[in-house]
Formats: sequence, C-alpha cells, structure tokens
Amino acid sequence: MGTKSISDINDIRDKIVNGAEKESAKIYVHMGTCGIASGATEVLESLKKDLKENNIKAAKIIKTGCAGICSKEPLITVAMPGQEPIIYEYMDESKVQRVVREHIISGTVVKDFAFARGMEAEIQERIENKGAPAGQKVLDSSIPGIEEIPFFKLQKQRVMRNRAVIDPNNIEHYIGRDGYQGLIKALSEMSAEDILKTVLDSGIRGRGGAGFPTGLKWKFAAQTENSTKYVLCNADEGDPGAYMDRSVLESDPHSILEGMVIAGKAIGSHKGYVYCRAEYPLAVEILNKAIKTAKKYNLLGENILGTGFDFDIEVYEGAGAFVCGEETALMRSIEGFRGNPRPRPPFPAVAGLKEKPTILNNVETLSNISQIVAKGSDWFKGIGTEKSPGTKVFSITGDINNVGCVEVPIGTKLSSIVNEIGGGMVEGKNFKAAQLGGPSGGCIPLEHLDVEVDYETLQEYGAIMGSGGLIVISDTQSAVDIARFFMQFCQEEACGKCIPGREGTKQMLNILNRIYSGKGRTDDIEKLEELALVIQSTALCALCKTSANPVLSTLRYFRKEYEEAITA
Repeated sequence: MGTKSISDINDIRDKIVNGAEKESAKIYVHMGTCGIASGATEVLESLKKDLKENNIKAAKIIKTGCAGICSKEPLITVAMPGQEPIIYEYMDESKVQRVVREHIISGTVVKDFAFARGMEAEIQERIENKGAPAGQKVLDSSIPGIEEIPFFKLQKQRVMRNRAVIDPNNIEHYIGRDGYQGLIKALSEMSAEDILKTVLDSGIRGRGGAGFPTGLKWKFAAQTENSTKYVLCNADEGDPGAYMDRSVLESDPHSILEGMVIAGKAIGSHKGYVYCRAEYPLAVEILNKAIKTAKKYNLLGENILGTGFDFDIEVYEGAGAFVCGEETALMRSIEGFRGNPRPRPPFPAVAGLKEKPTILNNVETLSNISQIVAKGSDWFKGIGTEKSPGTKVFSITGDINNVGCVEVPIGTKLSSIVNEIGGGMVEGKNFKAAQLGGPSGGCIPLEHLDVEVDYETLQEYGAIMGSGGLIVISDTQSAVDIARFFMQFCQEEACGKCIPGREGTKQMLNILNRIYSGKGRTDDIEKLEELALVIQSTALCALCKTSANPVLSTLRYFRKEYEEAITA
C-alpha cells in the first residue's frame, strides 16, 4: 500500500509543470494498437539504435498511445528545446535515420515527410497565438501548423486531452496534466451528495449507446441501501468499426480509474471491475500496470491519500462475446457464468453484480468524470447541446481519407465530421451513407448529411449515437449487402436465449441472403418489416431489439435497391 498524501501528489504535479524536464529534447513515438500494426515497434527500435550510434543521450523517447489520425501511422513527434515540435508521418527505419541526422543533430526539418508543426495538446494556445507558442522557434513555416489542419482544428479534446502527449505507463505524466485533481477534490472537499449533484447538474449522458443520464443512474444506486455495491467499467467494445474505448484505454488509463474511484464515493462502493475484452491485450496490459502504479501512489486501495476512503479495482478479461456488452450479461460473465442477459426489473442499480447495487458506465463516460468534478458542471455544459452537453468520441472508418478517432462537441454536423475532419471520400468515390451506432444503428444518407449529431436528432433519422462507431459508405456499396453484413453479425453474436433473437435474426438473414443472391420473392420486403417489428417488441435484450435497425434504415432510404434486387 502506498503512503503518499494529497500534498505529495500536488508536489509531483508542480515539479513536472515547472521542472527542468520541460527543457529536454523529447521524441514521441505513437504506439497505440493502430501504430504498432503499422510498424511503430520497428520505428521505435530504429530510433533507439540511431540515437545510441550517434551518442545522443539527452533526448528522451516517450511512448504514447494513438495520436488520433490512424491513417498516417506510424507517426513520431520531435520536440527539441526552444523549437516548434514537428510531427512526421508514415515513418520507417530509413526515415528515422534521416530525422535523427538532419533534424535532431543538424536542426533542419525533414520536409519530405513532415506532417504538421506543433502538438495537439497545444492547439488552443496555437490558435490564440496564431502560430507557435511564445518561446518556440519556427523552423519551417511552409509546413502546416496543426491548428490549420481540419482533422485537428475542428475537434475539441476532453476525453482524449492526453493523447499523444503522455506515456500511459507513467503515472507522473498524467499527474502533471492535472490528473487525479478531480479525485483529490472529491475525496477531500465533497460529500457523496455533492458529487452526485455535480454529475447530475452536468447533464452528462452515458456514452455507451443509450444515452441514459449518468447522474440519475448513480443516484438510484446511491439510494439503494446495501453495505456492498459495485462500480463497473464496460470496456467490452464490440461494434464493427469501433475502437474509441480501446484508444482511451491505451492512451490514458488513469482517467478511467480516477472516474471509477469518484463514482465509488458517490454511491458508497469500495470495489470496481473493468470488464475488458481479451482481444485488447495492450489495453489489458496497460490497465493492469496503471492499477498497480495507482496503488503504489496511494490512489487506489485502503485509505486513499489519507482521506479514509477505500476503493480497489480489478480487470476482468471477457472472452469477446458481443452480447457481453449488455449490462446484465456482462455482470453474469464476471460472476463466472455464461454471459446471457436477464429480464429487468430488477435493474442493476438495485440488484446487479452478485445481486448487489451496481452501476455500469463505459470507458468514455468515466473518462469525463474527473474533469466534471474538478472544473464543475457549468464548464462541462459549455459545449454540446442543451439536452446533450459535452463531447462525443467517434472512430471514423470506411471509404474516407482520414481514418481515426475524433472528439467533437455533440451537435456537430455530420457533414463536418465526414468532409472536413474526415477529409472526404477516398479515390473520388461518392458518399452514399454514414452508418452510426454499429449493428444496432442505422444509415444517414446523402440528403441528410447536414444533420446535427446528437441523440435525439439521429434517432429521428433512423440511426443512433451508439458507442461511437461511424462507418462512411460509398455509392459502390449495395444497401442490401450493408444490411446483410450487420444482420449476419447480430445473428452470429446473439446469445440464443430468446426466440426472437435466436430465430428471428436467422430468418431475416435468410431473406437478406436470398435477395442479395438474386432469388428474392415479391413479399420478402414485407416479411422483413414484419419480422423487424416482432423482434423489436419481443426480444429479451436491447442488443437483439435493435438488431433490425440497419435493415429498417436501409429500407427507409434505399428501398428501391431492394425492389430492384428482387425484380432483376
């Protein structure tokens, strides 16, 4: 158990903010799963070798998580004292050699593969300064500043405020960026009621899909009397094309732990679990290291920072079943049983994990909590919409130029995400639709591309916010095939407990396969719509209830394609 106090943590923060480390040369290697898959490990090893061979001992290598724009990986950022940092794209071993020789040793930017000047963490300061912050020499003004690139300029970083700038395995990096200040305030200055009121007043809604008010969920659990309660983090991200949570887990794990401890005090819990799928081995490794380090720094465990509050967290690795993203199935899985949903009520706030009062929030929701507590509910409501304040993280994929993780104020127009942040369609393809919400979501077609992305508006157009998967689809894709893909996913992932989920999805998939293969029948569209309504009204859990959404959405906007496939 650690022995550090609140003043010890604040001393660490002050030392980093004001210390000599600010003046040292740093080379950031961005090593999320996306970067590693693109060759970041080889880039890192080459960098170590070249620095050693050139006897450069002063430069520090910092391994961070994803830098956001995955399609430019592998990326490195070179930050020399007194100079603007330079981000280099598509790195390999030979490019690393040139960067070391020309930039780090000789002070000349290697323009051939320089992507941007500056760092995302400084973007607001750069916007206010109209360029480099004071004290940073501009080496080559022909390279765009990061604040000029729409992918970065149009984002608003809150959940992902620490990406590309901290080592997730170094807790002092997080503390130096005001990490654990929300926890300190919650444990030393606020009552449980104060925390609940702050979270309620912030208006934050769960970022895992349904958008239920987080404060209300916590309030229900707090009001349930029981000496044992649980705080769960849902890191079982399973939607096709979704990797927002993985990016946060790999970049900033302490923000999740901090949010869970605060939640624990709010509802009267002393135990939490992070349920993370085993297919995220890097995230699991980083989480376990973060928990171990947090205990060493007395930020987890008994008598946290001397405040008398106890809270512990364990990581539970899920086997990868999509249905375990459903809250009751997830709890059954932690209990050691097959991850099947169960009917509600009772709701988890009354009887959840091990029949004890339990709250379940996803990674993104919990990552918001520490800042809400530290900065207040009014700060949180400063961006977003009246009904949905704050930001939302999306992973944008598909037929689009800039694939990556983006965080925007809720209410941002879909066209801005696709055409400006996403950089538009690839290879001259034409936009057909954006699929939001994964297999429970729906398509937004070209005629509604200017829709504002918030919970209510998306639902009105037949899609949902979901956890944040956003797949951009070109007009080379068949609407029937899109619906078929998602229905096949749902059919394979259905737990089989209820007949609508087990048999209904199978029948819908059979019909979609028949239509797609050119053997459709004249009454197939009517049958699809009938089955969809039955599943929506009778399936046991939300995952199966919403499984027909992609079919209904594509029928709503692309019915003619179904009709032509049947009559062809």
